[in-house]
Amino acid sequence: MTGDGRRTVLITGSTDGMGRWLALRLAEAGDRVLIHGRHADRAEEVRGAIRQATGEDRAEVLLADLARLSEVDRLADEVAARVDRLDVLVNNAGIGGASPGGRREVDAYGIERRFAVNYLAGYRLTRRLLPLLIASAPSRVVNVASAGQHAIDFADPMLAADYDPTRAYSQSKLAQIMFTFDLAEEVSGTGVTVDALHPATFMDTTMVREVGISPWSTVEEGGTATLRFINAIEPGSGRYFNGLGEARADRQAYDADARRKLRQLTDDLIAGQATARH
Repeated sequence: MTGDGRRTVLITGSTDGMGRWLALRLAEAGDRVLIHGRHADRAEEVRGAIRQATGEDRAEVLLADLARLSEVDRLADEVAARVDRLDVLVNNAGIGGASPGGRREVDAYGIERRFAVNYLAGYRLTRRLLPLLIASAPSRVVNVASAGQHAIDFADPMLAADYDPTRAYSQSKLAQIMFTFDLAEEVSGTGVTVDALHPATFMDTTMVREVGISPWSTVEEGGTATLRFINAIEPGSGRYFNGLGEARADRQAYDADARRKLRQLTDDLIAGQATARH
C-alpha cells in the first residue's frame, strides 16, 4: 500500500463481466487499478467509466493475449516497469467451454487454448510478478477458479485423443487450484497470501451466455465474494472457497504426486516455448 493508503491492483480480464465490475468497485474505493484486456477500445471504455465514476484517472490499461506466453511475459515486464509495488493480483481472465465454438485449439507448441489461458498464463504471470508481490507484502494473489473441476489425465493433458471442451475447461480450473495450494506453501512467511475461489454459479457473463445457460446469479454476487479476498476479509492462505464458504476441491488437488506432475508439465511447457523463441 502506498503512503496515501492506495493499493495497486492488477485484474486480468477486466474489460468484461466480473473483472470489469471489480475494476470499477476498487477504483471507486480509491485503489489504483491496472486494467488488462486484449482489445484497446474495450479497455479504454472501462478506464473512461472509472474516470467518470471517480473524477480521477485511477486506472491504467495493459494489453496482452494470454493465450501467448510471450505476451504474458511482456505483460509482466510492463507491470514491473510501470509500478513500484503490487498489492493484489487477481487472475480472473478465462475462456469457457463454449468459446470459440467449443472447438479444440492448440498453439504452435501444442498447448490447448483453455489450459493456456485459464491456467498457464496465470501461473506464468504470478511467477514473474512474485518478487514484486513479496516486496509489496502484505499482498495477495486471488485465483478466480470454478466449481467445475476435472482431474487431469497426465498421459494426455492436452486432450488430443478425446477432446471435450467442458472437460478442458474443468481441468484447467483444477490446475489453477492445484497451483494455488503449491504457491501458498512456497510463499508462507513472506506476507503473500494465495487463495482460489469459485465466485458464483453461472453468473450473467459472456462466458455463461455463450453456453446458452440462463444465468443463476449476478456479476455483483460473484464480485462481492471475490472482494472479500481482495480486501483480506477472509484472512488465510492456500484455500479454496465456493462463494463465501470454504469448500473441498476435486480430490486430485490434495494429491501431492499429482501436483508434482503438474509442476513438471508446466515447467516443461514453459521451457519448450522459451527454447523455441530463442
